[in-house]
Amino acid sequence: MDLTTRYLGLELKNPLVASASPLSKDLDTLKHLEDAGLAAVVMESLFEEQIRHEEGALDHYLTQGTESFAEALSYFPDTSEFTRGPEEYLEHIRQAKWSLSIPVIASLNGVSSGGWMDYARKIQEAGADALELNIYYVPTDPAIPGSEIERMYLDDLRTVRTAVTIPVAVKLSPYFSNMANMAAQIDALGINGLVLFNRFYQPDIDLEELEVTPNLVLSSSSEMRLPLRWIAILYGRIKADLAATSGIYKTEDVLKMLMAGASATMLCSALLVHGIRRATEILKGMESWMDEHEYESVRQMQGSMSQRHCPEPAAFERANYMKVLQSYK
Repeated sequence: MDLTTRYLGLELKNPLVASASPLSKDLDTLKHLEDAGLAAVVMESLFEEQIRHEEGALDHYLTQGTESFAEALSYFPDTSEFTRGPEEYLEHIRQAKWSLSIPVIASLNGVSSGGWMDYARKIQEAGADALELNIYYVPTDPAIPGSEIERMYLDDLRTVRTAVTIPVAVKLSPYFSNMANMAAQIDALGINGLVLFNRFYQPDIDLEELEVTPNLVLSSSSEMRLPLRWIAILYGRIKADLAATSGIYKTEDVLKMLMAGASATMLCSALLVHGIRRATEILKGMESWMDEHEYESVRQMQGSMSQRHCPEPAAFERANYMKVLQSYK
């Protein structure tokens, strides 16, 4: 039985990839991920705030509107709170490459175009097999049109794509007026993969202290529906590989994403909640299901239930919305 797949031009022994998380901070844990069967690992993100090469641009995007609230800047962590600086991050990549036989994908997380993207080239020089770019920006200014947000994304990706020769993926949010068009524009830049979707962590309110507080809630299986839908819609329409993230907990989740058209499925919450051996359980479940249903390879099922190939392509569009509402009792 052949579980291999290709993602970002990399030959993976199976579709399971450990997404960026605290699990990648420690070399021993990285080895455990490999031993459990993960086919690649995305390293924890190097944040723009850790680099701060162009603070003017950073302030424009991250601190606009905060001048009226002196405490606003206190929400940004002090540099001493970061587990490692930029140079330490590059060394961690070197050590990971030396220690592991599976591909190591670095991650850059930021907002503005500028000097922080110089680190894309340094990451390549450190030996990373690929780079995942995570543009994490929540626009709150009513004066900024959606077209400017899209331009910012495309400018960032164009800068990185021309700076490195290793494969580049972008971890996207679903919040675009036309997700399919944005995916097509990104694809036209030569980006090798789209990771769908980024989860924007939502704040909470402490009713006793009357403070806005951070609130980390891990994903649940129900959240896989959104990336499932868009992977199925985009499969075969763009050249970039599609990776699924958010809500992948069990074998069935992985199989569904592959049938929708994913080349890779990324695990994070499942590993944090159930432990690293969860990956081993998922792989065994895949082999059992594929044997029972007479699938010889992962490639055989990839895209088989995408919008392009499934018997009812309207199931991914408005027609299914009406059908669901009318069928509810």
